[in-house]
Amino acid sequence: MEKKLQELRKRIDAIDDKILDLLNERMEVVKEVGELKNKTNAPIYRPERELAILERLKKRNKGPLNERAIEAIFLEIFAVSRNLERPERVAYLGPEGSFTHQAAESRFGAMSEYLPTHTIASVFKSVEAERAKYGVVPIENSIDGVVGETLDLLGKSDLKIVAEIYMPIHHSFATLEEKLENIKKIYSKDIAFGQCRKFLQEHFEDVELIPVESTAKAAKMAANEPGSAAICSDIAAKLYSLPVLFENIEDVHTNTTRFIVLSNFKNMPSGHDKTSILAKLADKPGALVRFLEDFERANINLTKIESRPAADKDFSYWFYIDFEGHVDDANVQEVFKKHQNEIKWLGSYAKGERP
Repeated sequence: MEKKLQELRKRIDAIDDKILDLLNERMEVVKEVGELKNKTNAPIYRPERELAILERLKKRNKGPLNERAIEAIFLEIFAVSRNLERPERVAYLGPEGSFTHQAAESRFGAMSEYLPTHTIASVFKSVEAERAKYGVVPIENSIDGVVGETLDLLGKSDLKIVAEIYMPIHHSFATLEEKLENIKKIYSKDIAFGQCRKFLQEHFEDVELIPVESTAKAAKMAANEPGSAAICSDIAAKLYSLPVLFENIEDVHTNTTRFIVLSNFKNMPSGHDKTSILAKLADKPGALVRFLEDFERANINLTKIESRPAADKDFSYWFYIDFEGHVDDANVQEVFKKHQNEIKWLGSYAKGERP
């Protein structure tokens, strides 16, 4: 058995050598691409191009790698490639170890330079002021609904949505203790306590629940305090070297947050696009119905519509709308031209893959 194992390991080593050589060959081509882009300051991050590569590879794949494995491997390769072309900073709603940080890393990789901020508004400001090239913020949650602050800021900003990321929200129970009976206090964000109520009821009777600003801070505190624990993200537990005792302790395992990537450029069509707009309609009976009928006549599939109070008038609303298609599509342009004074285009981008 040992001899056979050694033979297999030698084969793996030889394959790894080939992979390394091919990756370096790829990066040499990437450097040339970066030189061309840098001459015109063209965007380095092209989500539609990355999607096309992934789709081609998935079709070519004969296994045993599944589609998620291919995506995980090549998203990291893409991230390394972008950093080689032109290192660019990514701002996100912090702190370090937050779910938004985890979403940002899933798209931009571990090698990117990250800028955590305290508020969603600060993420917008960081990208607008060019302190960062990209910003990552939450826009909606499958349980708690839309993030109103993000929608309001999209209405005021000239930044565009260039990508979306769907990420399952899983909570981990992390502690220095090996036995639950030794835990006297648990730190977490108040909303996380609510999302893990059943787990807490099943395992604890007399324990103090201490809300803090973020699950990342909860992990940091529990890592320095025996007799305590944290309900936090997996990335936060790893960040503070806090052992995870239980994973996926949330009551609803389908809890998903949609994050958006903000920047200052326009994507090319990918063939699998979504477009987001704000519609500020006249405060008249039937205005919304007539507006939506134009989308139906243009054969445009709406995937989301959300009303928001208008800031400039009491009891007036504007509408956040997602639909399938790209702003440059002929049928989309038909609707935009008809309602050019009522629509604010927020971005067209490749549809994210739902978990």
